[in-house]
Amino acid sequence: MAMTDAAELNFWGDLPENEYYRSQGVVNKKEYFTTPYGKLFTQSWLPASGEVKGVVCCTHGYGSDSNWMFQKIPIAFAQWGYAAFASDMLGHGRSEGLHGYVEDIEKLASTSLDFYKSVRDCNSYAGLPKFLFGESMGGGATLLMVLQDSRGWDGAMFSAPLFEIPEPMKPSRIHLFGYGLLFGLAEPWAVMPDSNMVKRAVKDPGKGKVIGSNPRRYRGRPRVGTMRQLSRMCDVIQKRCHEIEIPILMLHGTSDDLAAHEGSQMVCEKAKSSDKTIKLYDGMYHSLIQGESDENIARVLADLREWIDERSSKKTCNTE
Repeated sequence: MAMTDAAELNFWGDLPENEYYRSQGVVNKKEYFTTPYGKLFTQSWLPASGEVKGVVCCTHGYGSDSNWMFQKIPIAFAQWGYAAFASDMLGHGRSEGLHGYVEDIEKLASTSLDFYKSVRDCNSYAGLPKFLFGESMGGGATLLMVLQDSRGWDGAMFSAPLFEIPEPMKPSRIHLFGYGLLFGLAEPWAVMPDSNMVKRAVKDPGKGKVIGSNPRRYRGRPRVGTMRQLSRMCDVIQKRCHEIEIPILMLHGTSDDLAAHEGSQMVCEKAKSSDKTIKLYDGMYHSLIQGESDENIARVLADLREWIDERSSKKTCNTE
């Protein structure tokens, strides 16, 4: 079901939405996708001209959605010639589910994966290389997607993925244990300590204000079940990342307070894949592509583009 949003607030200002996308050289489309666990709000960003050379499915981070500044990432992919897609994860943005609540992290991943597989297997993109991209919690969810179904994916890219929670950010085991005694009743409660994630994630104060103004951003305290599931996600990744066989790219700042860069190093070291790349950016924060200086953002995007273009050209050469 196609959607339009009339007179909606946007981070780029008063320019009508279609005109903004036109100025970026992309065509945007919004739809809902029905899954067994609820409807997902989805978007696509296609190159306005030229042939599509590949497909990228992008997953946002905790509390965010696909429509605010996160979409700068799929827009960049579309500008490079790729058909980019994203969904708001369950409990985020305009998708169904209690806002900010992750009931089951593997169900969260598989639900978005259902949409991405519908894109991957679409006849319109037959023969083209297909990639996954995930940022922050979306990076962890993306790795779970690869573990759930790696067939047909030519690589996965990760920006500041949450594979390991830094010690100061780890949820209190005492709190989780205590709330766990309430037979699941406390799981949706928004009572966990708030660590001011936007300030910790973003180095550029001006960009931080824009990110924080997202009208669909989850602003409540972390929910008990969400923090329990994020811890579980990291445990699963650390135990199973050796199973990863597809090409992977890790992008991570060394001053990331929200997702330890050591987690990216660990996954790169353990993964079975023969094509593993990690880029560590000295002094950069968690939000590499939306929250750093323009110079730093350009550097990260250049590394991202070089990696995907190289692997896309290999796929094209092998199928000709």
